[in-house]
Amino acid sequence: MSGTGKAVILARGLGTRMRADAGGAALDPGQARVAQTGVKAMIPTMGRPFLDYLLGSLADAGFRHVCLVIGPEHGQIRSYYESGANLSRLSVEFAEQARPLGTADAVLAAESFAGGDTFVVINSDNYYGAAVLSELNRLEEPAMIGFARSGLIELGNYAAERVTRFGALDIGPDGFLRRILASPTEAMARSGEEIYGSMNCWLFDRTIFHACREIAPSPRGELELPRAVQLAIDSHRLRMKVVKVRASVLDMSSRSDIAGVEARLRDVTVSL
Repeated sequence: MSGTGKAVILARGLGTRMRADAGGAALDPGQARVAQTGVKAMIPTMGRPFLDYLLGSLADAGFRHVCLVIGPEHGQIRSYYESGANLSRLSVEFAEQARPLGTADAVLAAESFAGGDTFVVINSDNYYGAAVLSELNRLEEPAMIGFARSGLIELGNYAAERVTRFGALDIGPDGFLRRILASPTEAMARSGEEIYGSMNCWLFDRTIFHACREIAPSPRGELELPRAVQLAIDSHRLRMKVVKVRASVLDMSSRSDIAGVEARLRDVTVSL
């Protein structure tokens, strides 16, 4: 493998959807208690935190150094991975994002961890398989995973209407990202060809930090990572290779996701 084996996991989110009561979502008392805090990464899944499965997948893909971006109030994450988890294949450290200003600001919090190396950035509430993560760990230049919409629907836990939230990737003939679109163009839709979207699975170099510092807040008032990527492409000569895959991603965004994700991870062996 060619990569540096460094991964940054964004675990600072507010968990608004997870805290909201989803009528009919059957949770055990432990799951309900953690769900109420909004800390999706720590939802008990087959007796262990959901984040353990993601970390195990990273370890299987050859990653050895992980930085968890957390908030000052996330003591349960810090205490578990400092003393409760049995870590033998991974080293885990923490970067604190003081305020939840957005994913670009969260990446900035991990700048010291990254140093001058390339590093992967992924969400804490998504489970990406080791085969997908290995695609990034073998590369030395910036890249992202482009997930086929059909794969997310057929192999993951996404309904068709949910997948539309992830936009569409405008990929040049050379295989590099040109733009992340809010929705497919009419030409894309008419072509009948596969549409690829972003699930926040990135390989960055230090260029991204410059863009994260320069972007303005989005209409939602957040410093968003996809906007920083676009700025880096437009103004900092970032070339972002798109690795196209047809693979599942499991999403742990809301209480209604928990039972389905747990069932799909039932036979996954975790070694950290």
